[in-house]
Amino acid sequence: MEFITFLSQSIVPVMVVYIVGFGMLMRVNIFDEFIKGAWDGLKTVGRLAPTLIGLIVSVGVLRTSGLLDFICDKLSDIVKFIGFPIELIPVAVIKMFSASAANGLVFDIFKEYGTDSFLGLAASIMMSCTETVLYCMSVYFMATKVTKTRWTLAGGIISSVAGITASVILAGLMC
Repeated sequence: MEFITFLSQSIVPVMVVYIVGFGMLMRVNIFDEFIKGAWDGLKTVGRLAPTLIGLIVSVGVLRTSGLLDFICDKLSDIVKFIGFPIELIPVAVIKMFSASAANGLVFDIFKEYGTDSFLGLAASIMMSCTETVLYCMSVYFMATKVTKTRWTLAGGIISSVAGITASVILAGLMC
């Protein structure tokens, strides 16, 4: 165990020394290359910032406007029929937009029902079985300038529904 701790603490410094040493060996101006890379990184941030800001604002509007409650109320009639826990609907909907916003909802479930409850386990598993589909699509497609997304949204939603279903089934097996 001590070796693993040592390895995990030393891997980053060893990689930095290796990269700098290799650059010096190849007679590359390391500082200039670092500056070029940092500048490219800032350009990428500048291209992605409007998308990220838009997503953050839209999630905030979705939560505070009452639209999320409206969507959850409409979905609750459907999910009651199939036996899906109504308390997990907001987590499932918000997770498609933002993992951090969904974390806040999961923490609310933990406070109210407990972490070892069925709902706590299902919410935890759901967070790892689903993806932020709309966030990933907007950020990655914006960064790569993809305009024809074809079946990406449908595939993402189908995989999210499969992950949500799996989380409820697995939590049911654990309780």
